[in-house]
Amino acid sequence: MSQNWSGIFPIVLTPFKESGEIDEDSLRRQVEFCIKAGARGLVGPANASEFATLSDNERRQWLKIVIDAAGEQVPVIASITSGHELPAVELGRFAEDAGAGGVMAMPPHILHVDADGCYHYYQALAAALSIPICIQNFYGPLGTPMSAELIARMCRELDGVDYIKEESPPEPQQISATLEAAGDVCKGVLGGQGAIYIMDEYRRGSVGNMPGSHTTDVLVELWNRLDAGQEQGARELFNGLLPLMNYERLYGIAIYKDVLHRRGIISSPHMRAPGPQLDAYDREELAKILEGVEKLFII
Repeated sequence: MSQNWSGIFPIVLTPFKESGEIDEDSLRRQVEFCIKAGARGLVGPANASEFATLSDNERRQWLKIVIDAAGEQVPVIASITSGHELPAVELGRFAEDAGAGGVMAMPPHILHVDADGCYHYYQALAAALSIPICIQNFYGPLGTPMSAELIARMCRELDGVDYIKEESPPEPQQISATLEAAGDVCKGVLGGQGAIYIMDEYRRGSVGNMPGSHTTDVLVELWNRLDAGQEQGARELFNGLLPLMNYERLYGIAIYKDVLHRRGIISSPHMRAPGPQLDAYDREELAKILEGVEKLFII
């Protein structure tokens, strides 16, 4: 699993029982689904995994379950974003010892640091870990957007800082700027934002995308078509997914989980994260959208 990262690396969502506890069986089924769908790696617990609602012990439990369920079939990239470098290093060491293939982190997400603070945060991670580090460049207020020049400097100067997940707007242009600034010192930039810009990202040189897990099978096929030079076929899949992607912009994780639940992958769409819940009208609209999208499902 030392091969360079490329392709679709879905964010594994955190399924909860109606009681609010982590649903281990559903989490394992989701890992099985993503691997069967052709995912090249798994990521989490990240933003779409509702990581901010998990206790420290639950984040470790999550990683142990996902790494065990993956069984070295694909690398698991542990999301270790924390409020300070010390807990981030501690979680990163735990993930490395548990068998993670890499880590991903935003800068401290509560006490936002300046450019020097961002550098020292990733410097601490690089000094402590021997697995690849992915910088998550996420938009505010949760993220701390960093310049292409700062990211390139960290890739150049910090051993192990090899990848970027770019999610600061305008994301496609940021991917171009980061690739231009970093050159060969960066092993790859991956997109995010639910893959809604994946066609533009690919053209600009991204090596993959980290979307939600609910349509992994379709996005893997889309990426494979792009890699095979079949842009028209890839765009047909992309256009078929667009109504669902568009609806996700309103409700995010609630849509991801509802689709996973409808597909029989998780037992409940229960969420811990605050935010809009789907009402009867939303579910009716989602059902109509899925009438067109379900024919794209491969699994």
